[in-house]
Amino acid sequence: MSRFQWSAIAVCVLLNTLDGFDVLVMSFTGKSVSGEWHLDSGALGLLLSSGLAGMALGALFVAPWGDRVGRRPVILAGLTAAAGGMIVSSASQNWQQLAVLRLVTGIGIGAVLACSNVIAGEFASRRWRGLAVSLNSTGYAVGATIGGLSSVALIDHFGWRSVFLAGGLATLAVTPLAYWLLPESLDFLLARKPADALRRINSLARRMLKPELASITDSATERHASAALRDLLTPELRRPTLLLWGTFFLVMAAFYFVTSWTPTLLVEAGMSSSQGLTGGTLLNLGGIFGTALLGALAAQYALLGVLRTYLFAAAALIAVFATSTDTLALAFGTGAIIGVAVNGCIAGLYALTPSNYAPHLRATGVGAAISVGRVGAIIAPSAAGRLLDVGWTPLTLYVATGAMFAAAGLLLFAMRARQPAERHTVAAGPKSSAL
Repeated sequence: MSRFQWSAIAVCVLLNTLDGFDVLVMSFTGKSVSGEWHLDSGALGLLLSSGLAGMALGALFVAPWGDRVGRRPVILAGLTAAAGGMIVSSASQNWQQLAVLRLVTGIGIGAVLACSNVIAGEFASRRWRGLAVSLNSTGYAVGATIGGLSSVALIDHFGWRSVFLAGGLATLAVTPLAYWLLPESLDFLLARKPADALRRINSLARRMLKPELASITDSATERHASAALRDLLTPELRRPTLLLWGTFFLVMAAFYFVTSWTPTLLVEAGMSSSQGLTGGTLLNLGGIFGTALLGALAAQYALLGVLRTYLFAAAALIAVFATSTDTLALAFGTGAIIGVAVNGCIAGLYALTPSNYAPHLRATGVGAAISVGRVGAIIAPSAAGRLLDVGWTPLTLYVATGAMFAAAGLLLFAMRARQPAERHTVAAGPKSSAL
């Protein structure tokens, strides 16, 4: 892989760093927001879920435009929406306004998250694709960690609104950087052949140290004029699509319960607000190592097997964590290790999904899988709030969450190992750079 390919992946990692901050900002400010507006657990759960609902809408309805107009313009539009939503959120006057703005922010994040993962995978070689997408997910964990650490200081000195403002301004500042540095997907150019495609392909080829092409061939796969959700359920794709959707639903529901509610539940277990935020931050700090480790393992072993191992490890660790909240050091240590496992599960799913779809359908496939996962993510925080209100204990909720990770691991035993979708051939030149 050339330096240019790694730089394209680095830009995607940076975008996911911002997403990690923006997505989990509600988790880190939840206690302060709830205190100012005197919210019950149900209302706080709705606030935690509203951003995830927006992500589902963005991944399902906006990200597929990456297969029509290109990954890059969809990412730029998503960044603009996320920045605006975060900045205006800092001026919210009630929780209903904040919920609507979290929805808008989530729509932008959902589009960015789906398309940036696709670009990261498409600019990587086959050997390093798992690592590239996992590094992309590492950016998410880095952003969430920065969000947790900065939230403690910002809330103490300026209040919870400053956290939203800081995230929005950071996203706004990175948008022009993405405009100048983020390239369009080579696979998109080969598959859809937009205006001036050959010149743009050869420009990328030179930067990737590849031979230039004299012309672009036209194959049956490349002649697809559009990509639709129904194409994901054709006989050839139905089995992997449904298995991915089921796994995404379970893992996202479990993941977002853990990351959204852990800081608050640690406080209710007797820790201070700062200790609760620290516990949540350690989850994300562990995620940085978990996603990087998964990528390294995926370069040596079958990704499907590595992902199943992560899922079963997450299930076991969460059961241990649920019984450790009485001991601060044990809770923090276990929380960091759980972060390694649960974030690795998410990274593994992001790395596994694009390989099941051809380039003309890839953003649609990834976006749909993320959207189905977001349904679980939306339900989990809100449902947890309601269950706590009717008498469920944190221990019971964590045990149920561990069972969901285990069920996802079992579901993946039905997934056949697949080679990444074949790239398009071009006349007088090689296949796409990922091969």
